[in-house]
Amino acid sequence: MTVLVVTTFSIKDTFMASIHNDIPLPVSARDVWDAVRDFGALPQRLAPGFVTACTLDGDARIVTFANGSVAREVLVDCDDARQRLVYAIDNERLKHYSASVQVIAESDKRCRLVWIIDMLPNELAPYVQGQTKDAVAAIHRAFPSTPA
Repeated sequence: MTVLVVTTFSIKDTFMASIHNDIPLPVSARDVWDAVRDFGALPQRLAPGFVTACTLDGDARIVTFANGSVAREVLVDCDDARQRLVYAIDNERLKHYSASVQVIAESDKRCRLVWIIDMLPNELAPYVQGQTKDAVAAIHRAFPSTPA
């Protein structure tokens, strides 16, 4: 079962939303990390159907979503040892958006993908939360259970 938690916290009297997704997957952490770190292959490898196009632009990717919205996501860090990728979005609607995706092995054939988004303004959190639910469904489609 995927766990989704939305919280807010205050920084200098400004409330920031924090959206946590803990996604169990029935495949190896190595396979999931390989897809996560392939920064330009979102529609093919990680979120098919939710992301319809992705173009690399230097250290960023231009992502087109199924609902027609487009975001420029800048790669902040890609840590192979920790299997953790961090990206940020900077646009006119968002004052702050930083996200991390980390893959944690549970066994040789199971892992968890932990995706955390911190954002301002927190009033946009319900929209982003809805989008993440659709993204999680796409991630599950990308890594289906295999018969034993």
